[in-house]
This record gives sequence, C-alpha cells and structure tokens, in this order.
Amino acid sequence: MTNIAVCAPARPIRRDHAEALEALVAAEFPQHTVSFHEQCFQSEGHFAGNDLTRLTALLECANDSAFDAVWFARGGYGSNRIAEAAIVRMNEAAKAKTYVGFSDCGYMLAALYRAGIGQSVHGSMPISAGSERGRRAVRRVLNWFGGDTSGLEPSLDGTTPAAAFNLYTLAMLANTSLMPDLEGHVVMVEEVSEQLYAVDRLFFHLTGSLSKRIAGLRLGEVTDIPENDVDFGQSVDEIAKFWCERAGIPYLGRAKIGHTSDNHVVPFGLAGPAS
Repeated sequence: MTNIAVCAPARPIRRDHAEALEALVAAEFPQHTVSFHEQCFQSEGHFAGNDLTRLTALLECANDSAFDAVWFARGGYGSNRIAEAAIVRMNEAAKAKTYVGFSDCGYMLAALYRAGIGQSVHGSMPISAGSERGRRAVRRVLNWFGGDTSGLEPSLDGTTPAAAFNLYTLAMLANTSLMPDLEGHVVMVEEVSEQLYAVDRLFFHLTGSLSKRIAGLRLGEVTDIPENDVDFGQSVDEIAKFWCERAGIPYLGRAKIGHTSDNHVVPFGLAGPAS
C-alpha cells in the first residue's frame, strides 16, 4: 500500500478535482490511499494560500512518517517561492518519500533533487483526474506507485540518469540556488501555451546555461501554441536542434512528456519504481 499526501505548492484545485481522484483510486487502485490537505482548496490571489500557508502544508505532508509519497495537486506558478524554505525544514521522514509533479512544480522537484531529499518524479497531477484523457496520464502515476513500470517514458534505459522539466521552468531555474547538477543526465523538456519565438528564446537561455556535459536533450510535447502575427519559420524540432547544435549538446529526439494525456513518468536519476 502507498499512502499518498496531496498538497498544492502553487495554485489551488477544486473539491471536485479531489473527488475525481479519490473515486479513481477507490475503483481501480484500492492498494493506495490519497489524503488531500485542506490547503489544496484555499485561495489567496493567484495562489493556494499565501507563501506561509503553502509552505506549512507541504512540510506537514513531507515530514509526516504516515505518508509514503507527496503528490503535488497542480502547477500554475508559485512553488519556487517556498522551495528553499521547505528544503531546510524537512526531516528524516521527508527524505524517505517520493515527490511527484511537473510543470511549475519542477521548481520543487529540482530543489529536492539538488538537496538529495527523497525521490523526485516527473508525472501528471491530481487536477487531471477530472477528465478521461487526464485519467490516462494519472493512471500511469498510480500504476508506478504500485511498481508497474509500463508508464515510464520509453527512452529511459536504466543506465543513464534522466530528469524532466517544463522548458520555461528549467530556464528560470538555471543559475539559481534551486538548480541541481544535471551532468551526465538526459534532460527532457516540454512546453505549453508559448509562442514559437518564446520557445526559441527559452532554448537560447537554457542551452547557454546547461552544462555541455549533460548526456543530451530530448524534446517533449509543445502544445497549445498561440498564433503569432507572422509565421516563425521553424518547427519546435528545428528550434531544439538549432540551439543544441550551437551549444554542443547532443539532441536525442523526442520524449513522451508534456501537458497531454501521453505524459509519461520520469524518475529523476536512475531510480526504479516506488515500492
């Protein structure tokens, strides 16, 4: 059995999102339990409560030995504001946990990975359980919690460490105190709702900041691209290849991650399935 705590380091979810995940777990994954912290439903401006509220909820989940994992409820921006404070307040119970999320919660995953706390995992989040397409991605995470590796990103080979991030998030992490050492890693990136010129700009910054000693870069889905007034003239593949070649970083092709139902699980490092 995996006892999973859910908190919201960034933006809130609605109660029907929680109910959808609880129903899915009860129907298909009775070996797991999910417990939603009440903070998930709080709202203060953009965020799921103020910084102290979100930090407190995260620590209550992470530092509680009754839970095996912490699943971030959703992204949306805000986890970077509490990541440093959270890391220095985590106890031994927190160090034994699995932490799952993606998008904006990549800030938390990066900080945890850098600090050597628990197992950081890129994976879909509870907010997606409200639709059938979303549930397909959520099931991969729940299966993985039970030891089923079928939902792992297919290019993972078990010999080369990997990490996966939202492109914008990783670009913002670069050269900050949250950025982990990714030397020797396959780095996967995905993006959503950014114009192609913005994607190009993000790759300029990211490839100029990443160590040339990474094993290579893979591009996940780039979706919901807004129309620009003129065509950019390059595809997302061409953009990624251009900047990788300029920076001397091997471009390894595509990855099955992103803000889609095909989002797969990527444990950071060489970790195997959660026990």
